[in-house]
Formats: sequence, structure tokens, C-alpha cells
Amino acid sequence: MSAATALSAATDASAATVRSIYRQLLRQSSQFSNYNFREYARRRTRDAFHEHAGVQDERQRQELVQKALSELAILKRQTVVSQFFQLDRLVVEGGKSQLTALQGKEGHGGIVRQKEPGWT
Repeated sequence: MSAATALSAATDASAATVRSIYRQLLRQSSQFSNYNFREYARRRTRDAFHEHAGVQDERQRQELVQKALSELAILKRQTVVSQFFQLDRLVVEGGKSQLTALQGKEGHGGIVRQKEPGWT
């Protein structure tokens, strides 16, 4: 096996690893119960990977992969914590199912809570 072939194989494996981490980060970010946190994590992941897409230095690539893995561990912990504090769904998340049923009724002003506040 020539050096060029070995380098190409290593680059392919590295690219597959990076894609795998990217998908894991996006998948994990979708686990946030809060819409704003969920979208922020997705946007931050996409922006960071697009910003560093052209990095050629192998050492810098390895540092970025290590940073992404540590970010993934942080994201996993944060999504677990966020699931303990679930709030009402926002309208942009499709949280208006009861809103459409009560729009014609008086006294509601079009605002309806989907679940009671406080401990459940």
C-alpha cells in the first residue's frame, strides 16, 4: 500500500468519523424539550461544522474532533436535565391545538394553557 493510498484511507475514515459526530450532535440536540434550546443547539452545531469545513491541518482536525466529542458529552447531560423541566409547547412548535378549538368562545382571548403550571 502506497503512502498516498494510506493517507486517502485515513482521510476517508476521518471524514466518516466527523460525519458521524455531526449526526450525533444534531440528533442529540433534537432531544431538548425547550424549542429555543433545541434550535440553538442545532444552529450552533451546523455553524461550527460549516466554519471548520475547510481545515486541512491534521492536528487541528484532531483537536476539533476532540472538542466536538466533549461538546457531545455536554449536550447529552444538558438534554437529560432539560427533560426534567418541560414547559408548555410554543405556538411555533404546533402548540395551538387547543387554541383553534376555543377561538370562537368568549373570555379566552385566544390564549389557552395546554398543561397546568407547577409540579406534575
